[in-house]
Amino acid sequence: MTPSVIDPTRNHSTEPAVIAIVGSGYRTSFFLRIAAALPDRFTVCGVVTRSAETGEPIEAEWGVPTFRTLDQLLDAEAPEYVVVSVPAQVAPQVITEATERGLPVLAETPPALDIASLEALDALVRAGARIQVAEQYHLEPLLSAQLDVARSGRLGFVNDVLVSVAHDYHGMSLLRRMLGIGFDDATVTAHQFASTIVAGPTRQGDPEGELLAKSRHVTARFDFGDRVGTYDFDDDQYRSWIRSHTIVARGERGELRDDLVRSLADYRSPLSTRIERQFAGGSGNHEGMFLRSLTLGDATLYTNPYLPARLADDDLAIAAVLDGMTAYVRGGPQVYSLAEASQDFYLQSVMRESIATGQSVRTTRQVWAPPVAE
Repeated sequence: MTPSVIDPTRNHSTEPAVIAIVGSGYRTSFFLRIAAALPDRFTVCGVVTRSAETGEPIEAEWGVPTFRTLDQLLDAEAPEYVVVSVPAQVAPQVITEATERGLPVLAETPPALDIASLEALDALVRAGARIQVAEQYHLEPLLSAQLDVARSGRLGFVNDVLVSVAHDYHGMSLLRRMLGIGFDDATVTAHQFASTIVAGPTRQGDPEGELLAKSRHVTARFDFGDRVGTYDFDDDQYRSWIRSHTIVARGERGELRDDLVRSLADYRSPLSTRIERQFAGGSGNHEGMFLRSLTLGDATLYTNPYLPARLADDDLAIAAVLDGMTAYVRGGPQVYSLAEASQDFYLQSVMRESIATGQSVRTTRQVWAPPVAE
């Protein structure tokens, strides 16, 4: 089985990428933490924050200088690219300002909050700006391995997928990739209902008591004609201890269900194998604490390029996004383009329109989609 997910580290240079960050919110800490864990790959030369007060904690914790404006940073430093990690309401303006200064941009998700703003950013790309988007889910170890299985031919032509892993545009990106869909049109039928659930952990930590909370549950069917994708997500799902993540991919020769792969050696010889995590740090192991690889039988689906760094799966995926951006600005391929991000945001918008109207909605081809081959 040959890997089919882009390896964003294959163009890795011996020189670490010099990165600037605009923004001081929750996601900025991810990039700083990963750069600190992988100094041979990434150096953060500065962070732009709105005030000295918001900059001081960053300087104290990470030892990275902060600046009040991008121009002030550029007067002192020479980054290869800038990570724009600001609220989506203001992201288009910051992205535009960075590209006007000739900087490649890695924009946090989503890069904008409406179609008109995405169209304006697309115009920048068509004029030569280099903009990628920091969508990491398809690069997480298990999801990367599951995508490899779906694309390998082991299941045959995959025409039916269920994605219950991530919300909105994140979920759309996985659904499209699992089905092998680019910018194809679909008929979207979506529903939403509220359910009561015992609240789980938050960004601030574990729950301090039992709390019943309302959670929004959305399901949607995306009918692409010869392929169908089902989106399923509950608002509390990311950190909930009682709501699981699920991926199902079905083809004429097999099925992937989470870590279990059912397939055929021939029409009368069924096979059943599991995706296994190979990790260090278990009982009796003195190597450290890190993921080594994911395997399916004798096939290796994912190899961790960042060991022995002690990084969670989500951090490994974000590191791969940064490596992919580095490769891109140094002449490599795109990993997750603005066009892809715009399409996933558009599919999310159509899903919400179907919920609001109670009707199925047909998508139409958007300006960022490549021309249809004759």
